[in-house]
Amino acid sequence: MAVTRIVANLSTRDPMALARFYQQVFELDLPLDMGWITFLSKDTSQKIELHTASEGGAGTELPAISIGVTDIAATERAVRSAGAEVVYGPVSESWGLRRFFFRDPAGNLVNVVDS
Repeated sequence: MAVTRIVANLSTRDPMALARFYQQVFELDLPLDMGWITFLSKDTSQKIELHTASEGGAGTELPAISIGVTDIAATERAVRSAGAEVVYGPVSESWGLRRFFFRDPAGNLVNVVDS
C-alpha cells in the first residue's frame, strides 16, 4: 500500500465563501465546487506529511492546518488585506522556522510557515 495524498478539510457553514478567502490569500485554483464542499489546489508536487501534536509549539493552540509559503511577509500582508486576524507572530521559533498564525473567516486556526 502507498499513500498518495492527505487532505485537510476545514469546517465552515459557507464552503464557497471560505474557498474565495483561500483563493485570494494563497492564489489557489478552484477545480470543483459541489455546494457542500469545494476543492482548492495548486499544481505543485509535495511530500505527504501527517503531524500529531498536543499543542502548536511555544505554548500555542494547535492549528487546524499548516501552510508552507515561499514569502511569509507577502503572505502576512495578503492575510491582513483579506481581513483575517493574525493571532500569533510572525516569529522566528527556536527550532528554526519562521511562522505566524491567523484565524480564517470560519474561525479555523491556521499556521503559515516559511518553507
